[in-house]
Amino acid sequence: MADTDQLRVRLVSPDRILVDQTATAVEVPSSSGYIEVLFGHAPLLAAIGAGEVRLHGGESDGQRYFVARGFVEVLPERVTILAEVAEKPEEIDSGEAQKELQHGQELWNDAGEEAEKYDQANQVIAEAESKLASSGRSAAGSHS
Repeated sequence: MADTDQLRVRLVSPDRILVDQTATAVEVPSSSGYIEVLFGHAPLLAAIGAGEVRLHGGESDGQRYFVARGFVEVLPERVTILAEVAEKPEEIDSGEAQKELQHGQELWNDAGEEAEKYDQANQVIAEAESKLASSGRSAAGSHS
């Protein structure tokens, strides 16, 4: 495939650059659901949610990364993902993610009548479950 049909994909966390390669497509977890970006996509700026960035084709074919909290900027020839949390699946500490899930469930149980506390608990639970799914482990007993 010609280089002109390749996206330049850059995934950056506060402490490192995880990806700076080409791909024919990239899937990104936005806060309202997954988006798939191909070369020539209309410009877009979106908040990212917890989930996996998946790269297809090009130099980065088959790579995937867990991300949470941040933004994605899409331009016709480039995708830049700025994530507060970004890890390769093999770097995820499943034990720590399980603790995060338990913490989220405790927040849920203690939320009482406060909708804001339920929202916070749901965010913690969703991030922990996504992290566990990326690592290859599943989460049991969730409330989301």
